[in-house]
Amino acid sequence: MKFWALGCMLLGGFGLTARPADDVTLAAPDQRVYVIPIREDIMPPLTYVVRRGVKEAMEAGASTLIIDMDTNGGRVDVTEEIIGIISRFPGETITYVNRKAFSAGAFIAVGTRRIFMAEESVIGAAAPMMIIPGGGPAQLPESVEAKMTSSIKALIRTKAESNGHNVEVIEAMIDRQKELTLDGDVINPKGQILTLTNRQAERSYGEPPRPLLSSGTMVSLDDLLEHLGLSSATVFHVEPTGVEQIAFWLNAISPILLALGLIGIYMEFKTPGFGIPGSIAVVALLLYFLGGYIGGFSGFEWILVFALGVVLIALELFLFPGTLALGISGAVMVLISLVMAATDLYPGMPRIPTVPQLHLPLQNLAIAGVLSGLGIWALGSVLPRTSIYHILVSAGTSGALSDRDIGQLKATRLGAEGVAVSVLRPGGKARFGDELLDVVTQGEMLPAGTRLRVVGFSTHEAIVESVPS
Repeated sequence: MKFWALGCMLLGGFGLTARPADDVTLAAPDQRVYVIPIREDIMPPLTYVVRRGVKEAMEAGASTLIIDMDTNGGRVDVTEEIIGIISRFPGETITYVNRKAFSAGAFIAVGTRRIFMAEESVIGAAAPMMIIPGGGPAQLPESVEAKMTSSIKALIRTKAESNGHNVEVIEAMIDRQKELTLDGDVINPKGQILTLTNRQAERSYGEPPRPLLSSGTMVSLDDLLEHLGLSSATVFHVEPTGVEQIAFWLNAISPILLALGLIGIYMEFKTPGFGIPGSIAVVALLLYFLGGYIGGFSGFEWILVFALGVVLIALELFLFPGTLALGISGAVMVLISLVMAATDLYPGMPRIPTVPQLHLPLQNLAIAGVLSGLGIWALGSVLPRTSIYHILVSAGTSGALSDRDIGQLKATRLGAEGVAVSVLRPGGKARFGDELLDVVTQGEMLPAGTRLRVVGFSTHEAIVESVPS
């Protein structure tokens, strides 16, 4: 079983890809705090760090999740995804602005229930902008800027309201047309984007008094933990492992990897032996499942489900044709494993994914299905007529004439009839008189015993078709 080897490779490799959060403080086991760093530009690989940290915290039953933030901002789409991941944590969520939380960093901070700030730290300057390829900001037309500002305000407003933050403060950080006045003080004049220092953010306004944004200034993370009554808690620091960038790229090309795997499996079923198609399938599927694992989507159990599904399909095709139960069961297991390997499930939540959770995996599977369908069509209708096809089909086979000169092969009379002595998938063996030849159909699979007629030649094989009885 060729795919059990893939499972073993994954079982051996997965233990090296992910590293649990470092335990830095020994304390009572009933109090656990996870600290996730956002200390870089907010780009796609960061989502894998945050996702891993949130899932580890949920599995450990942590009571508090702290975002240790020092960022200039980043992409809005990535920010929205990170806010969604953090919102799944059922306990207390806190942002500690440990120097700066500009732009998208301010959005993420608002996505947590409380915000604390370090000495001389700042938060705000969250107006949307377009970055040109050179790295600088682009001047947006007023209509485009207004549209972007409106959509971002709506997105962040819902998070600010649900977490109890002052919505007007957040809007003043996004919209330069927003004037913010509280208790007669002009906090932000119209035409400017609001940015707050730690002292400004913790000032109280209104009746009853309410902090502008920050719940207080803390000298350090330890000071914050003591303020929260968690000085004796077990603190886990989630750190980037270096595989997040790999996870990003593997998941970005996952439809292509999946398509290569499906095409390779198809070719392996259609040709005898284990050769180049099978090797390509193993590598592509290894990378597909590895991307889901190190990306924090799933465990390695789904590769075992996939392998078992492939085995059942093989049994249906080669040992028990017509059974249907084996083939259908195997196909269902293969489809479920491919979808679940890329489905973002969280500890303590239902194991049956929701429709939104299935959207991306099903989209990738659909793309892979189209790509693999086109690839299989090309292999079945075009490749058999090319001079390189024998490399893919006959690499794992041997026969009386497989290495003979093409001139000797063409000596077989065009139109000669014979009998297939092996299953043609589409390549195999056939007997023409006293000679045993390597043959290939034009894409169809034919059982052993089928009467054949030679209709042409490739470099090393006779091209045949079935002869009606």
